[in-house]
Amino acid sequence: MSSSDSKQTPPRITSTAEFARYVGLARTTVSRVLNRQPGLKKSTIERVHQALTETGFTPNAYATLLKGKGTSSVGICLENLLTPPILLKLATLQRQLRSLGYTSLIEVYARGESRNILRHFLSMRVEAVVFIGHFDTAELEARIRELIVHKTPHLVIDHHGIPLANTVTLDRAQAMREMMNHLIELGHGSFGLLGIPLDHPSRFERIHGIRAALAAHGLDLPTCTRSFDAQCLRTRDFEFGHALARQFLELKQPPTAYVALNDEIAIGAMRALQEAGVAIPGDASVTGFNNQDICTMMAPPLTTVDQQIEPTIKTAMQVLMSHMRKGMPARPILRTIKPELVIRQSTGRASR
Repeated sequence: MSSSDSKQTPPRITSTAEFARYVGLARTTVSRVLNRQPGLKKSTIERVHQALTETGFTPNAYATLLKGKGTSSVGICLENLLTPPILLKLATLQRQLRSLGYTSLIEVYARGESRNILRHFLSMRVEAVVFIGHFDTAELEARIRELIVHKTPHLVIDHHGIPLANTVTLDRAQAMREMMNHLIELGHGSFGLLGIPLDHPSRFERIHGIRAALAAHGLDLPTCTRSFDAQCLRTRDFEFGHALARQFLELKQPPTAYVALNDEIAIGAMRALQEAGVAIPGDASVTGFNNQDICTMMAPPLTTVDQQIEPTIKTAMQVLMSHMRKGMPARPILRTIKPELVIRQSTGRASR
């Protein structure tokens, strides 16, 4: 090999000390660049990054950890990876964390496994833990208490009502109040609930908002609503909505409006109703929740609720960064996000 070839081939570098010698800078200067510390010349930063590209050198994160420095990582536990809203929240959160120099460790929740997930996060010395979605309440409460003992900042997105938990959540009750007011103003007085549980009295849950809206118009929840959730197995949501609507069609007087847990269930119900010759919105109105792109592709386009994911994650980041930089608050923090009702052509005046 010629001398010119040897100059073009960078050496194999295995430590920060070797890398600093290669760059021709003090090791402390190189470490400051790698750790994104302020006060460095632009030319110095560019010089180090150019050398990283040339050599392919990657600093040892564990060596940084052994020196007592932060890992610049955040653990994220997800309810599942099955719904577009959760994926969008994850992607938005991860993007914003990355912009601040944090990496994300991602785990999907399985009932009974949350303790192992948390232990994994803590063993990796994450600087905070975020939960996105709805979890078993007892398990989530236990994990929050463990994080507090370990003095690790945490945040819960969506699931609310956990003692001591710092929480950012959409006000789903407000969303349902606005949706029900919209339908009642259109003359509807009988409602089919599609996938919405009736046993969640919490002030941020949907059934609380439905009950409050009905009461404000002198209507009663048991009298005005009907649910067939117990008669249909929920596997895939499109099929679940389809099956629920078919149950309602067997009634002598089906509801004039249907309120679904999410857009998929609503669209499945619309399909069943239209197959049976029910005109939407002429004979029945249908509403969803989440405002996914598919809502605008339906005929007619679906009235739904937008979760305001960007504002949710922006608020979550503000709370999380404050805790990571200033320490845990003396009292748990609750931030609620105002939903947006998106009215489209799937809702109209009641036919009777």
